[in-house]
Amino acid sequence: MTARQMKLGLSMRGLGYHVAAWRHPDVPAGGYLDYRHFLHNAQMAERGKFDMIFFADGVGIRMRDEPPGSLPRSGYEVAELEPITLLSAIAPMTTHIGLVTTASTTYNEPYHIARKFASLDHISGGRAGWNVVTSWSEAEAKNFNRDSHLDYATRYERAQEFLEVVLGLWDSWEEDAFLHDKQAGIFFDPDRLHVLDHKGKYFSVRGPLNVGRTPQGRPVIVQAGASLQGQEMAAASAEVVYTLQHTIGPAQAYYASVKGFLPKYGRPQNAVTIMPGLIPVVGRTEQEARDKFDRLQELVEPLVGLARIAPAIGDLTGYPLDGPVPDASHDAEMRSGAEQLRERARRENLSIRELYLAVAGGTGLRVIGTPAQVADKMEEWFVNRAADGFNVTPTHLPGGIDDFVELVVPELQRRGLFRREYEGTTLRENLGLPRPENRYARGREKARKTA
Repeated sequence: MTARQMKLGLSMRGLGYHVAAWRHPDVPAGGYLDYRHFLHNAQMAERGKFDMIFFADGVGIRMRDEPPGSLPRSGYEVAELEPITLLSAIAPMTTHIGLVTTASTTYNEPYHIARKFASLDHISGGRAGWNVVTSWSEAEAKNFNRDSHLDYATRYERAQEFLEVVLGLWDSWEEDAFLHDKQAGIFFDPDRLHVLDHKGKYFSVRGPLNVGRTPQGRPVIVQAGASLQGQEMAAASAEVVYTLQHTIGPAQAYYASVKGFLPKYGRPQNAVTIMPGLIPVVGRTEQEARDKFDRLQELVEPLVGLARIAPAIGDLTGYPLDGPVPDASHDAEMRSGAEQLRERARRENLSIRELYLAVAGGTGLRVIGTPAQVADKMEEWFVNRAADGFNVTPTHLPGGIDDFVELVVPELQRRGLFRREYEGTTLRENLGLPRPENRYARGREKARKTA
């Protein structure tokens, strides 16, 4: 039996996940709109045999000018390329790495999403993945004819039906539907084309999809559910789950919770790959790594730091930066993230400055040290069932991914924890996921066996 090996993804949105990344002297400040910046990062991740690259996305500028004056100083999530377009451009310049991005179930229609991701899967030869999210900000709502965003329960209920419709549309065509029989003049077999005819609470979608079945059967489904409801939704339908924990105990609890839901939906334990966020800061010595991180921390302006915690805590400009974080009744837009941040401030007894500096470098497991120290922490989480792999979120790009591929990947390979070569050509093959059956072909085969 092949030993279990960890999976790796690179989250490569913008210029990196540290709030001061754009100010780093080695970061191209305009790279967030430069195709060459993203292509370099993608090709470097593929050189390191990563399973996938990942783009988080939003359909609006969710960052507010709160506190006033903070937004013009922020280089994070203010302007960015549309990710399906970007991944379609990266696809022909790569050969193995998966191409995953976010698309909202709140401000899209299922038919659009099914068609776009099926097209990306064809363009890339079977490497597409969809990160299923709901939109939570008023900034996005106001771009789509709404004054406020949908409530939490409605967003999740709508998302579940949305996903159901998309999966149904991806089954519109069976594998062998297109005959291309020039002699007989038959382009496709009508018995292998299926009309979904979905009628539900939120959507009425007839179908069929006007894109054929994709090279890997259907794109890989990715989710990030922190709440219990989100965890169960992920266990029901996701194949990769992104999560954010800072310590191994909560990570193990989350891992066990999601995996614990799988039997309810008739899914094996390896049906879902759980990938916590990892923020590696790597140096050839521990001091070199700490110097790299300290350099970024020194570039954090207080207004930008306060802006990072304002969505969860509120505007704290009236409080001393080195005083305690006040208890807040602030109505956070992103509920689970807000609760985690407030709990962390209480648990670690952080001042306001310490809290914003703690999150300035990104959210997730942060490891600052040598390649061996970073690999030690990754191995600890992997072996002790806190993770099946990691979604690497570098502090800054391209330096963060360059360092990781050059220094950490060889260490993981030396320990036998990570591949030296890709197992296949599709994202499913490299993740070790089975090719999904077409529901109609499966039904016909079942009927044939019972006849």
